Formats: sequence, C-alpha cells, structure tokens
Amino acid sequence: MSLLPPEEDLELIHTREYETRVYYMSDTEMLARGAISDVKPPGLYVEDDPEPLEIHRMHVELRVRLPDLEITDARVVFENHPHQTCPMITTHYQQLVGLQVARGFTHKVRELFGGPRGCTHTTALLQAMAPAVVQSTWSMAVRQSRDAGPVPGSVDGAQDRARRFAGNVNTCHVWEEEGHHVAELRAGGDPPPPMQVVERLVKLGRKPEDWRFG
Repeated sequence: MSLLPPEEDLELIHTREYETRVYYMSDTEMLARGAISDVKPPGLYVEDDPEPLEIHRMHVELRVRLPDLEITDARVVFENHPHQTCPMITTHYQQLVGLQVARGFTHKVRELFGGPRGCTHTTALLQAMAPAVVQSTWSMAVRQSRDAGPVPGSVDGAQDRARRFAGNVNTCHVWEEEGHHVAELRAGGDPPPPMQVVERLVKLGRKPEDWRFG
C-alpha cells in the first residue's frame, strides 16, 4: 500500500522505497534493519514485459548500543544489483562500527562512503535509517517505563533522559533551542503525549494524563 496519493493519469516511471525497523534486543542494545528498493514499472526497461523490474535492493543491519548509540556491528547485503561488481563494496561498510548515530553521523557517512567510496543507494539508506534509530530511543524509554523504575545502564533515568532531549534540540522548529517546548523540558516538565496517543486514549475511554513516559 502506497503512502502517496492516487496516480490518476500520471505515467509511473520509477518507484523507490525505504523501510526501516528497529528492534529491542536488551535494555542496552537495539537492532536496526533497513532496506532500499528501486523498481521500474512493467514494460519500461524490457518492452512488453508484464512484470515490474527491481534494479536495486540493498539491506543494512546495525547493532546499536545504548545509551551512546554506538554501532557495534554492521552487515550489508546486496540482494538485487545491476552490475556483478556491485557487492565488492559491502565489506567497506564495516567502517560503520564504532560510529555513533548522533549529530554529525550523516556527514561522517558521506565522508566515508560518498562517491566511489561506497554504494550511493546503501549510503542513502543509512542516512534514512539514522533518524529512525534516534526515534527508537523514545520507544525504548516508553517501553521501560512499564517496569518498576529505571534499569541501570539503560536509556532510562534522568541523565539519559536529558541526553535524549539534548539530542533533539534544534533538529526542527518544535525543538528550537529558545522555543517554548525546550524551555518547558528544561524547567523539569514532562513532554506531552503525541497527539495520536491522546486521540487513541480518549477513544479507549482512558485519561491522557495517565500516559507514562520514561
């Protein structure tokens, strides 16, 4: 199912899809898996071919340590590629190990794997995966809030919570350093529940103020 609006009378010539999923492994580790796919519509590259033609499909798997978001293991697999020599670059991505998925990560990825130093599609996938990894630290905090208090060494706790907030400052207009949202958090306030959470709680007949965050 596409997230885009109906195509109506438009002629499709290319589809690129990204998918990222992040998994809980332990209170100090997440597993991030990502895939990228480039597909040509039926009949475009091969005349009268009734099937779409996938040109690229690359997979990336990262083990990420918490709370510093350091990559401890990296694996890249090329499932579909246009040239026999394409997979020769996959081992180059072992240089991801030791990097932190934090501010400056995208620049470092371009530095290490840009141009002839990597695969442009895999590098684009890494840049798309990074925000999902950061977003998942919030999921970890919500998950752990179900337990009885912070878990030692986990992303929970006051210091790690402050680190998560600091990592979001100036990433968008809501998180502007001098803005109202950041000021409230610095004053010790709790982040408000996402609007979707509020709507769902109301629908379930529950109180939004009972929602717990890390």
